Amino acid sequence: MNAAPADQIRLLDLQALDVRLTQLAHKRKSLPEHAEIVTLEGDLSQHRDLLVAAQTEESDCAREQTKAEQDVDQVRQRAARDQQRLDSGAGMSPKDLENLQHEVASLAKRQGDLEDVVLEVMERREAAQERVKELTGRVESVQAKVNDALSRRDAATVVIDDEVATVTKEREVVAASIPADLIKLYDRLREKQGGIGAARLNQRRCEGCRLELDITEINEIRAASPDQVVRCGNCSRILVRTSESGL
Repeated sequence: MNAAPADQIRLLDLQALDVRLTQLAHKRKSLPEHAEIVTLEGDLSQHRDLLVAAQTEESDCAREQTKAEQDVDQVRQRAARDQQRLDSGAGMSPKDLENLQHEVASLAKRQGDLEDVVLEVMERREAAQERVKELTGRVESVQAKVNDALSRRDAATVVIDDEVATVTKEREVVAASIPADLIKLYDRLREKQGGIGAARLNQRRCEGCRLELDITEINEIRAASPDQVVRCGNCSRILVRTSESGL
């Protein structure tokens, strides 16, 4: 393949732009905020799960407390009715009065036991409420950190994307000035050779594979016409000759 020396040199400009685009893509993918967000979102998920568990416990305690208080109220009402009957003593035999006294005493003990249950449930509910409050604060704190990291990531991404847009436009201009067949060869080699399709021949060394060409290859390149597109014998990339090639 033949191409004007100026077109071959412009390949180096194109290659530099492609390298920059690759660097920007890597930079965008490797922003430290990505890993930070993943870690924070993991913490946030864990704290939310703990919060839901604490809220469920508090809700269960609330229902248990309501039920226990209802039980106390029922016993208290029954005891009050029995006490009224006991106080009146109307139409009751001594045996009935004795049985009623035992029932009132039993209800008093039962009421005391149920009130102890209410107090125990209230203590557990208060502990659950404190846990809910604590975890709510943690969730809010971690969420704020997530939001901050997202904001920093988005801001950094905008800067990178703006540069990508600028470099892409520059690439389009440079690519339009190079013959299509040379561009096609360059793109094919770039895809096969890790993003580098053309390299400068600098002091008899290929800047693509960083290897020095042997004397036979140097003589062949020296004998080639300026329009001939030469390739590196080691990596097959297009070799661009300049005044610093050492030929």
